[in-house]
Amino acid sequence: MSEQDLQAHGKQEVAQGESTRPGPTYVPQVDICESPQSLWLWVDMPGVTEQNIDIQVANNVLSIEGRVSVTEYADLTPLYTEYNVGNYARQFTLSNTIDTEKIAARMHDGVLELELPKADYAQPRRVAVTAH
Repeated sequence: MSEQDLQAHGKQEVAQGESTRPGPTYVPQVDICESPQSLWLWVDMPGVTEQNIDIQVANNVLSIEGRVSVTEYADLTPLYTEYNVGNYARQFTLSNTIDTEKIAARMHDGVLELELPKADYAQPRRVAVTAH
């Protein structure tokens, strides 16, 4: 294991946060994978519950927002922090190959899993060959 593998990575704060929500807003880390039928996103949002997630699709933009309750930290004085508590926000521009009506989301242990199914016309298909 190299020294670089052990270095902590800081959270990236959103440059222009929403003024209607208290506290900082961070860009969550995301893994994206592809299968023949779907794109899969795993969004790291520790401290966010399924009740505090808002996912919207408008004009081919997928918007994800997660809200964290900071009330349990309100009376504490930080001495040293690596984990900054805050909300999360991330947007993705979707191609027209995604069937936005069939997007599914599940939350498990602070990780949001999104399945973005490809439209039927965008999925691989086998072409039959016939003889004359």
